[in-house]
Amino acid sequence: MRAPLPPRWICGAAALAAAAWAAPASAQEAGPARGLALNRFSPAPAGDRMFGVPSPYAASPNQDGSATLHVMLLGDYAHNPLVLTRQGSDENLGAIVGHQLFLHLNSSLTLWDRLHVNVDLPLAVLQQGDSPAAEGLSFRSPSDVQLGDLRVGLRLRLLGDYFDPFQLAVGGFVWVPTGDRDGSFVGEESVRGLPQILAGGRIPGFVWSAAAGVDLRPAQTFAQVRQGLMFNGGAGVGLLLGSEEQLQIGPEATVSTVLEDPEARNTNVEALLGLRYRFAPTLRDFELGVAAGPGFTSGIGTPDFRAVAMLAYSPEVRRADPDRDKDGIVNEKDACPDVPGVGDPDPKKNGCPPSDRDEDGILDRVDACPDKPGVANDDPKKHGCPPPGDRDKDGITDDVDACPDEAGPANEDPKKHGCPPPPDRDGDGVIDAEDACPDIPGIRTSDPATNGCPGDRDGDTVRDDQDACPDIKGKPDPDPSKNGCPVAVRMTETEIVILQQVQFDTGKATIKKVSDPLLDEVAGVLKEHPEIAKIEVQGHTDPRGGRAYNIKLSQARAESVMKALVQRGVEAERLASKGYGPDVPIADNDTDEGRQKNRRVQFKILEKKPKQQQEAP
Repeated sequence: MRAPLPPRWICGAAALAAAAWAAPASAQEAGPARGLALNRFSPAPAGDRMFGVPSPYAASPNQDGSATLHVMLLGDYAHNPLVLTRQGSDENLGAIVGHQLFLHLNSSLTLWDRLHVNVDLPLAVLQQGDSPAAEGLSFRSPSDVQLGDLRVGLRLRLLGDYFDPFQLAVGGFVWVPTGDRDGSFVGEESVRGLPQILAGGRIPGFVWSAAAGVDLRPAQTFAQVRQGLMFNGGAGVGLLLGSEEQLQIGPEATVSTVLEDPEARNTNVEALLGLRYRFAPTLRDFELGVAAGPGFTSGIGTPDFRAVAMLAYSPEVRRADPDRDKDGIVNEKDACPDVPGVGDPDPKKNGCPPSDRDEDGILDRVDACPDKPGVANDDPKKHGCPPPGDRDKDGITDDVDACPDEAGPANEDPKKHGCPPPPDRDGDGVIDAEDACPDIPGIRTSDPATNGCPGDRDGDTVRDDQDACPDIKGKPDPDPSKNGCPVAVRMTETEIVILQQVQFDTGKATIKKVSDPLLDEVAGVLKEHPEIAKIEVQGHTDPRGGRAYNIKLSQARAESVMKALVQRGVEAERLASKGYGPDVPIADNDTDEGRQKNRRVQFKILEKKPKQQQEAP
């Protein structure tokens, strides 16, 4: 609120004490005559759906008339709820109350699913201001922790249940003067009341509340602003999100104004955007909420910003389940509504489980042994009767178990039925007696020397479990890291890497014979991997001799290598050549070693066939 100083520097609080004008030499302290409950935020009772707008229901999760307790701790912060300004210029002379933080201990009790009793005890834990002064008057800002006025509420639900789209109730609040009233801003010296009419409702995914009433309080004037009998109203809506509607988000607004000579300075309009979350699934009776919003008028107690946070224990009200035991028979027709059962023409048995005295899952009417737990049997004379003995506990009765003392699986062969299978230590499906590698999982083959041993995917005679390059043909090597790998070639996702350089005659594109084995390996890799659709054969040089010369030389060398691969059986359409000259060095051209590394041929993978094309015949 902006408490204005009118023209001629007259302080708005002068109307409170005429003696203040007779003291020009020193400022006189001014304040509310009987104490002033500055805070215009009145928290909704614990268990309600909004932060500041009460709901019309009596929240009882049991819906059987038993009493339900709701408890909430709520923090309410207001910024600049009372600021002194000069009328006409809106010059800010300082905040009488710049910061005000209340903690509310709020509890509710619902009775008979219809009556709701609420108690709210506010405590001002932070109050700060500038203690402004002007024209011989000073306003002392509060600073102490102070107890506010105790609020007691009562409401009666008239229409609608908790989940109905329209609900109606009457109720109200009474404030008992328990707060500090000696020039404070937390309480008043007289009892105040607020009778209300409340409406609201809930549909899947949406909840709303509205309230209107008259705030009955003695009249007083503070800073030339009339306070007294006031209209008080508010409304809020919330979207309910989540699979169990545990998250609520939505706006709410409150308005109050003096009924006698209303104006901007005694009218309060605020709005909040709030978020509430009910913890799920194990702590559904606890709820956390935050909200914030602006004030829109200059009325006493209207802040320019308000923030609210709350934590509540509020037992959740859940929709009644029409079929609690989920047996397809509604509760009102189910003789056993909490135990799944079956339909029966007898109302006393409808929805109840059928008789099964021995609880073996076989109904008494078809159980050949209704008092002894048994098993199903195609023979009606044995159906529901205990099975023959099973000494080895393998599920195969001794009378048909070929190995009654050794647990084993079923087998179509009566001589093996119930007997343990032959040992297979590596679990590869080849029994140890036939497994050439009984301790290493392998594959079944027709060759006794390799049956049960790991395969050889690349066909280079080195077993996959010993092959360091199982997908590329290589040669045996005593070094495990090289065993089964090509001598001079490796393959990555983007390149066929050669571990030796392709050798050319000096200054020419003629490939030396010494590089034939290397090119044989490159061609072999390309033949073994038809999924490689396109390879770029790259030629690179060092910078000596000039760029134009080296571009031409590197292109000629790349073409020579591509031609050599075609001669070795690689399809020409899978190959492309390009000379890069000295443009892509991989080492320092200032040293002989670096220049030697830069004179190279590379095989870059440009394109691979999709997997389905690789598998196509």
